[in-house]
Amino acid sequence: MNKGLCNWRLFSLFGMMALLLAGCGKPFLSTLQPAGEVADMQYSLMLLSTSIMVLVIVVVAIIFVYVVIRFRRRKGEENKIPKQVEGSHKLEIIWTVIPIILLLILAVPTVLTTFKLADVKAMNDKKRDKDTVVVNVRANQYWWEFEYPDYGIITSQDLVVPTNEKVYFNLIASDVKHSFWIPAVGGKMDTNTDNKNQFWLVFDQKATDKAGGVFYGKCAELCGPSHALMDFKVRPLPRDQFDAWVKKMQNVKKPVVTDPVAKEGEAIFNKSCIGCHAVTPVDKRPEQARTAPNLANFGDRERIAGILEHNEENLKKWLRDPNSVKPGNKMAGTYGHLTEEQIDALAKYLMSLKVE
Repeated sequence: MNKGLCNWRLFSLFGMMALLLAGCGKPFLSTLQPAGEVADMQYSLMLLSTSIMVLVIVVVAIIFVYVVIRFRRRKGEENKIPKQVEGSHKLEIIWTVIPIILLLILAVPTVLTTFKLADVKAMNDKKRDKDTVVVNVRANQYWWEFEYPDYGIITSQDLVVPTNEKVYFNLIASDVKHSFWIPAVGGKMDTNTDNKNQFWLVFDQKATDKAGGVFYGKCAELCGPSHALMDFKVRPLPRDQFDAWVKKMQNVKKPVVTDPVAKEGEAIFNKSCIGCHAVTPVDKRPEQARTAPNLANFGDRERIAGILEHNEENLKKWLRDPNSVKPGNKMAGTYGHLTEEQIDALAKYLMSLKVE
């Protein structure tokens, strides 16, 4: 008896903890704190569906309690049989029509929202407005590439977008199926190897300020050992700042290194890394040749390898043993031959690759 009571108390405790923790969220990561038009629409549908389900549960619970109390067996009435209602056309119509009405209440806004979110005519129009921002997203194990075809620039890991306007996305994968997801801004969509998926998002400026200027993106499709570590960051900017960022990226030339240690790192990079990594955002190589992240603005990024705090120590940790940070990544074993001095020099060079 005591053991059963103890188990029940533990179960209740864990249940309450799960309920409370489920409500915890940060503005850069939580779907319950929408940060744009798409997120607002999807959040409204979540509230509508949840309200309908709660209403059904409450009504059924009330009817259940009423029936249990009203028709409970009473002393002296053990053999009394309550009035039978099977075959009642009125009741059958009621419990058939009510679910249909509830389904319609949920289905109509869901269908309308689905078609609205699928409307990407503006991005496919050959004469589209010059201010329409289109981003080609290419997912790789375990990093993200962002190409801005109208501006001729490519970057990786950090997605930069304008606020308070529609940003359109072409999604594709280079190896296995991934899924592009920015939880606070909109629902996920798969990136496939054989076809492009398209959708749009809006990044709200006020929500961006509340989130500290950065949203977190995730891969939401199991894609390998480091699936959970396949993160990227989103930096929404006011339109004028976004345009300024684009111009800086377009004007980036081959970096000029003056620090002697960084210069040694550049020599190592040009000997070992340049075949896979580009150091300028204007990368005219075909997609198949871009087998590693573009490092043009590496020094400005939010994270090392998408997950580690951006500093030289974490960069050196990555260079020493990439597999310890992201198991199964394609750089594993690449830098095992480097000495500590060479790793220091290479880290110095990579941290000097800045646009802003």
